[in-house]
Amino acid sequence: MDVNAAVAAAAAIAGVCTGVIAMLAFRWSERDQNRPTRSSLHSEAVLPPGVDTVLSVLRSSAVVLDEADSVVKASSAAYALGLVRGGRLTVEPMLQMARDTRRDGEIRQVELDLPRRGTGRGDALAVSARVAPLGSRLVLLLVEDLTEARRIEAVRRDFVANVSHELKTPVGALSLLSEAVSDAAEDPEAVLRFAGRMQNEATRLTSLVQELIDLSRVQNDDPLEDSEPIGVEGLVDEAIDRCSQTAGNKQITLASGGTAGLHVWGNRGQLAAALGNLVENAVNYSPARTRVGIAGRRIAAPGGEMIEIAVTDQGIGISSMDKERIFERFYRVDPARSRATGGTGLGLAIVKHVAASHGGEVTVWSAEGQGSTFTLRLPEAGSARERAEAARRSRNSLSGALQDPADFEDEDGEETFTSDQHLSAPEVLP
Repeated sequence: MDVNAAVAAAAAIAGVCTGVIAMLAFRWSERDQNRPTRSSLHSEAVLPPGVDTVLSVLRSSAVVLDEADSVVKASSAAYALGLVRGGRLTVEPMLQMARDTRRDGEIRQVELDLPRRGTGRGDALAVSARVAPLGSRLVLLLVEDLTEARRIEAVRRDFVANVSHELKTPVGALSLLSEAVSDAAEDPEAVLRFAGRMQNEATRLTSLVQELIDLSRVQNDDPLEDSEPIGVEGLVDEAIDRCSQTAGNKQITLASGGTAGLHVWGNRGQLAAALGNLVENAVNYSPARTRVGIAGRRIAAPGGEMIEIAVTDQGIGISSMDKERIFERFYRVDPARSRATGGTGLGLAIVKHVAASHGGEVTVWSAEGQGSTFTLRLPEAGSARERAEAARRSRNSLSGALQDPADFEDEDGEETFTSDQHLSAPEVLP
């Protein structure tokens, strides 16, 4: 009897111990589950409410750092610029700014020149970085890419300088010639001679102003806003009519040919001006009693059918050194000859910009003493509109949505990028 009682007591004690151990184990497990993990430190809950949404609409590259300088959140643009790698901020000056701001709470801003990541190019990436505290433990870094803005500013300065120089020449000549006419008032022959030169300078000034207006218009206008299917034969006829008088004076034959029934999609005024500039240059730089040909054809291209319009002359040709620069604004192969023909150095710059804005390009083949062939290549109507609208949709689809650093890592922890993260607006050539 005593033995049975002892066994029962021992069993009861064992059951109680088992229950106590089970309860303690449950409590321990529950506490472990509620303890913040390393990965949860970088979760969205760390950010104050609403911050994620606000940062997602910013155009700047955004990076949020915690007290350990680890990246909590970063926009896709920050990864594309190479600011973030392996969950860490890679730019030491920005990292130091973040630490200083975390220490004293002051907002800091600086402009930096960063090497372009993985491009092998020597030019730097100009950025403006701004650091501000975000709550008590986090720091927000906003980075703005200033590279394009700086390039445009440099182009603007050069353009203003060139325009000032080009306008100064005919205006100064008109001023001097007017004084000469006044002094020669009693000499009819001298007055007529000076008046003729004044007319030439006035014509040159008018041409320069008109081409400046044309260049400004093609840079500011969107070809898609006023686009239509345009017959290539009509464009060629307009270009020939525009240059027929000058060609007739030099006994130059203007001949057209090529494939019939070709159409491109774009702005008629811009395309007519571009082709007209090519034909006009061919006539101006060709000797008398030669031939200028304009022909169109259809060619296959990876993105769809393209239309090529080639303008071929038997003129003086262009050296290999000059061919690299002839599409620059105000650049002239022969400045003296340009002054004689009334050239401003803007015609080919307009052609280049029109071709680029229509999704095409302009190329040149030339040899000194053998003539030149300028080829305007444009998307064929039908596919051109869809391609242009697709490019516009791609530009509009760019977003600054913030990404968790884990979203850019594969299973091995290596950073990965999708094509959307590298989208950028197509570079329009100036």
